[in-house]
Amino acid sequence: MTANPPPAHAGSPFADLNAQGLNLQAVFNLADLPADVQAALPVDAAAPYRQLLLIGHLGGLLWQQLALAGMEGEHPIDAFTRTQVAAWLAHTQPGVRHCFVYPGPTAVGLQRLGQLAGWHHASPFMVGVHVAWGSWFAYRAVVLADTTLAPTPLVESPSPCDTCPGRICVGQCPAGALDGGFNLKACLSYRHQPNSACRDRCLARNSCPVGAEYRYSDAQISYHYGQSMAATR
Repeated sequence: MTANPPPAHAGSPFADLNAQGLNLQAVFNLADLPADVQAALPVDAAAPYRQLLLIGHLGGLLWQQLALAGMEGEHPIDAFTRTQVAAWLAHTQPGVRHCFVYPGPTAVGLQRLGQLAGWHHASPFMVGVHVAWGSWFAYRAVVLADTTLAPTPLVESPSPCDTCPGRICVGQCPAGALDGGFNLKACLSYRHQPNSACRDRCLARNSCPVGAEYRYSDAQISYHYGQSMAATR
């Protein structure tokens, strides 16, 4: 059974999103974001938005809700996310102007936003890690909105990789792609071998002990890595 994360905000209006597995939320006042982040956003200078909402998922609840809704279409997770976030805005913020930055055509630095939220630290296997959740979370939506929600205080946390004895994941990579830094060519070369053990999973990532209670199910892991295999082809 996947553990539930602590509430993102005490007394916040995010209950509907939490129930759908979109259980990570960070609220930023747009004017307070660093200049490099603001410059990458499709902000209308004539009618700027007030806030940026970063929404993610932790653990396996989103996958369970997707299964109930039906995994239909080319990008079912993106479609489900947009539907749920739009419904949540309509319910809790009726009439509020908003636009989706992600999922969408605009390139946005999700990891950079995750760092500002205190969620994201780099890992040897190139998936962000959190000190409590490990790597079992993902960024699902970035929304610009005229909301007046309370900004999320940054909770600074150390990288779990800095105190990991022996960096277990490095030794568990059968491609040797983490020796001396990440080697993308070695990683992909091994994954594309017919009998690769990493075709539908990352053995290095799976070996990380941090956040084990939030680990995705085998079906969820297989789906995501199947998508990444298709993309690398």
